[in-house]
Amino acid sequence: MASWWRALVRAAQRHPWPTNVVLYTTLFSAGDALQQRLRGGPADWRQTGRVATVAVTFHANFNYVWLRLLERALPGRTPRAILAKLVCDQAVGGPVAVSAFYTGMSILQRKDDIFGDLKKKFWNTYMTGLMYWPFVQGRSFPPMQMDAITLITNAIKWPVWGCKEINNMAAAGYFQEVGGNTQERDRAWR
Repeated sequence: MASWWRALVRAAQRHPWPTNVVLYTTLFSAGDALQQRLRGGPADWRQTGRVATVAVTFHANFNYVWLRLLERALPGRTPRAILAKLVCDQAVGGPVAVSAFYTGMSILQRKDDIFGDLKKKFWNTYMTGLMYWPFVQGRSFPPMQMDAITLITNAIKWPVWGCKEINNMAAAGYFQEVGGNTQERDRAWR
């Protein structure tokens, strides 16, 4: 086990961008598969493939570039710099990521209204993310190097929670339903 870990660390050091994209896509897809498994139903590999497609074409690349941009624009590990990064990430990065997730999934599901799910679910998903991600990132920004922050953020940011949300909506018919409260469904699922 230690040899594959050393190989992964070497790959991340030599080729951080492709390594992040591969890790993010793998974890994003695994998060979707895990949610399906926890739900107890049969595996929907087409759904997992759509999730992987959104991850590899947008989310992994966006997170890699975005976090590097934040570090260049707001360098440092002081409380003020960390707070500025968190605010920027939640004010700009969060809405972009949520919008890309719902729109990308709708495109891949060949929906007539590719912005329908985004319109219905954006605010609840975004507000739920505001209750979680600042605490995760606030703990990861100070002590870690930028490559590690990118790896860790990509490893946990949307895979499990985001895929759980999309699978909850699909299983309960929320894609056809107008409205719905993401936060209430999230609490009920837990």
